[in-house]
Amino acid sequence: MKATAEQLSALIDLQNLDREILQLNKELANLPQKQAILQAREKIAALSKKKEQVLGIKKKTEAKFVRATEEDEHLAEKERATQEAINELKGDYRSVESRTKELNGFAKRRSTLASEIDALDAELKKVEGVEAQVNQLLSQVEAEEQKAVASYQAEGGAIREKAIQKQGARTLVTKQISPDLLTLYEKTASRCGGVALGRLTDGHCSVCRSVIEGGRLIDLQHQAPLGVCPTCKRLLII
Repeated sequence: MKATAEQLSALIDLQNLDREILQLNKELANLPQKQAILQAREKIAALSKKKEQVLGIKKKTEAKFVRATEEDEHLAEKERATQEAINELKGDYRSVESRTKELNGFAKRRSTLASEIDALDAELKKVEGVEAQVNQLLSQVEAEEQKAVASYQAEGGAIREKAIQKQGARTLVTKQISPDLLTLYEKTASRCGGVALGRLTDGHCSVCRSVIEGGRLIDLQHQAPLGVCPTCKRLLII
């Protein structure tokens, strides 16, 4: 395969740059902060859902508490008015007896409401305690996530900057290679996991380490200075 000495040198530089860029991308993808961020965000999502559930229970409990309290206040007012009416009736025994039954009914209902209100108050305090715990955990996890993000941005930013610099150098190197040869290199790199170029060394491919013998070796040598490994199909400098 035809290639000048300058193009071969540029291909080697290009391969080295691609390996460095590939390594930098792997480092970026494998930064431990990334996993920490994902885990923190999963916890935040779960805690946020828990918070919504707790707030829903709290809202319903508060509504029940308000209704019970309002009913109790209404009955207290009825008790007061009924007692005043009884006091004014004086000798009207039947009316007093009727009003007294009403008063006893109010008292019985208020007694039931008092138990309900106490239970709802206790439930509210319990729910508020859970709410406080969830909010505290949520704040802690959010702080952990922010810390991990800041660390990832700092370390990952440095890696990305190196990759950008390498990418710039790569662009300059590609200008030294003919379009056809560059296209062949790119296709080979894509097919071979980013490593497109090897060397023929002592009858071996320097990448896949396959032994090339006999007629296949002779054919490959005829392709000099650049051929294709018959096994892994990478470009070989001969």
